[in-house]
Amino acid sequence: MIHVLLADDQTLVRQGIKSLLALTPDIRVAAEASDGEEALAIVATTALDVLLLDVRMPRKTGLDVLTALRGKPKVPPTILLTTFDDDAVAAAGIRLGARGFLLKDIGLDQLAEAIRAVASGGTLWNPAITERVLRGLDRLKSDVPVIEPPTALTAREVEVLRLMASGASNREIAEMLGTAEGTVKNHASSIFSKLGVRDRTKAVLRAIELGYI
Repeated sequence: MIHVLLADDQTLVRQGIKSLLALTPDIRVAAEASDGEEALAIVATTALDVLLLDVRMPRKTGLDVLTALRGKPKVPPTILLTTFDDDAVAAAGIRLGARGFLLKDIGLDQLAEAIRAVASGGTLWNPAITERVLRGLDRLKSDVPVIEPPTALTAREVEVLRLMASGASNREIAEMLGTAEGTVKNHASSIFSKLGVRDRTKAVLRAIELGYI
């Protein structure tokens, strides 16, 4: 039996996925979490075979969970779940060691096969997504000049950047950080300038290349 942790802040989504996986002969949701902090606590105390992490969750995102687990022994293979086909999120997931990236509109058969694949040591990156991500990394050098010498991002800018990587909008980032949307826009402008990019996706890809994510 493959034991899965399902982390998603939407109760109906968790219930739906859990009910579907209960129809398979070999996969069961062994634990549930409504945010990233709960997921980390469960991983520390529960024997699991696969982690299913929603990218966008309160307290800690799916990417934050992967970051916190980096370097720790016996971390279960992880699949990221998201509503959006976002190259930046996929790139960040690859960088942080996720084994798969799936949209939430997939069917039970696809989800079950993905879980079985990563549980057995495989990966499930959509080739098209991976190709676009790699092309994005190649294009970074031809964007705008990076400040020389490079100016390090502040702790708050790194925090904003990681929330960008999770797919959160400026308004959502402002709500999560308890600040004004205009302040987040200012942070974003500073991030773009320091990294020498013009948009969010390239900012995240550049941050991955530089090791910020």
